Amino acid sequence: MIKQAIIPLAGLGTRMLPLSSVIPKELLPINGKPNLEYIMEECIEAGVKKFIFIISKEKRSIKDYFFKDLLYRNILKKKKDKRIYKEFKKIKKYQKMIKFVYQNTPKGTGDAVLKCEKYINDDFFLMLLPDDLIINKNCTKEMIKLYSTKKCSVIATKKVDKKSVSRWGILSVKNKKKNYFQISDVIEKPSLQHAPSNYAIIGRYILSKKIFAEIKKIKPGQGGEVHITDAIRNLIYKGERFLGNIFKGKYLDCGTLAGYIKSGLVTFKGSK
Repeated sequence: MIKQAIIPLAGLGTRMLPLSSVIPKELLPINGKPNLEYIMEECIEAGVKKFIFIISKEKRSIKDYFFKDLLYRNILKKKKDKRIYKEFKKIKKYQKMIKFVYQNTPKGTGDAVLKCEKYINDDFFLMLLPDDLIINKNCTKEMIKLYSTKKCSVIATKKVDKKSVSRWGILSVKNKKKNYFQISDVIEKPSLQHAPSNYAIIGRYILSKKIFAEIKKIKPGQGGEVHITDAIRNLIYKGERFLGNIFKGKYLDCGTLAGYIKSGLVTFKGSK
């Protein structure tokens, strides 16, 4: 069973400006609840017990969101509100599950994950990207089920329009089954001519602790960032087994203004 999940939250959120200049994009409400909470609920339902949140000093409001005990207590002294009490009780549960790690200079997802190395206890762990919301089916639970039978790394994937492959990390497909396949390569944002498939990486990963050693070997790329896909690719070339899990849920991109608005509309309709 996978018990720990890393969630990188230190990104600048430039695609969500001007909203993200005031509120971290991960706390922006989608149908009355931050996307970050949707991801936590998905993980908890799948059996995750501990979260490592990677934040920056500029995004301390994420920590404040989960540790405003005094505010809740003062309000509840004056007003016996069942909804507020329910929220306070939920926040108290989350407090026991969360550890904060700082990445004050944005150096990519690989660098963020590396900062968590000493806190990972088991051989495999989850890493989830906060821009990606998956509803209707629990993607994390599907991935853990596949991991439990195959005992290897797993990446969530979905088919995308072939014309849009240059926007995604694309997987090379081998030995395809009904809901998964072996990954033989990872190409970051290829041209249509060089894309090995139209199966794109979605922000859910089950990774081996071996990833840390590979990240340390990677030189920063464009913008000084260390990309997790480079470390994954190196492990694949060394014979490490990675499976692509073709998940069943509906994918929503919350990382752009247009995607954020659409996500709110879709989740609102689904809640009726």
